[in-house]
Amino acid sequence: MRPARAVSSATLALLLAVATFFLASPANAATVRYVALGDSYSAGVGAGNYDSSSGNCSRSNSSYPALWNAAHAPSSFSFVACSGAVTGDVLNGQLAAVTSSTTLISITIGGNDAGFSNTMETCVLDGTSSCLSAVNAAEAYANNTLPGQLDQLYAAIHAKAPSAHVVVIGYPHLYHIGGGCLFGISDTSRSAINGAADVIDNVISGRAANAGFTFADVRGAFTGHEICTSNQWLHSTTWPIDESYHPTAAGQSGGYLPVFSSKA
Repeated sequence: MRPARAVSSATLALLLAVATFFLASPANAATVRYVALGDSYSAGVGAGNYDSSSGNCSRSNSSYPALWNAAHAPSSFSFVACSGAVTGDVLNGQLAAVTSSTTLISITIGGNDAGFSNTMETCVLDGTSSCLSAVNAAEAYANNTLPGQLDQLYAAIHAKAPSAHVVVIGYPHLYHIGGGCLFGISDTSRSAINGAADVIDNVISGRAANAGFTFADVRGAFTGHEICTSNQWLHSTTWPIDESYHPTAAGQSGGYLPVFSSKA
């Protein structure tokens, strides 16, 4: 009788594991209610295929939230991420889309608070010395002011949807260092910009953990696909200017989407 009991236990364990997988898998959970918050990296600026009804928010049908929605068909999907958003915009506007019945939330936020756009403009137009000064200012803001802003926002998200699984997604390194770009800013500036991304990601990761949220790091996914590589997933300076230094459609589908999916 011992072999029969052993087989029965193994079978039961296998059945429980399979059941747990399917119950936990968003792809098979018809009750998932997903809200996508955040800035231009979540809206999909740079990916094209924009939803004209989103206006200046420039939400793309090729963004990772839209692609995840298309692949998993949750019971509801609210896409309110917006180009240019800062923590206050999420807190005072986008958060209206979150309710107590929301079960999944994604968000990229913090880059605009720390002055990402202005820093890049300075680095491109004003040379290495000015770039390093702008980067230092952005890092100081990220270390000293951004944590409190994130804490306030994350607390508000938790208060509105206490049972939701919240995935906070970071930012990639923009540049490959050491060749690949014949023109543009110096490698010194490129290294400093990548370093600023590390500072911001570290702050975001730490505050997300403190809030009980899940941090999703995209830096590894974009390695080998930065600006100055032969297969870059990020725009350099573009026209329209708003798409500059944002993920392409390939960056959304090949970078952000699988990283988010692995944490959702």
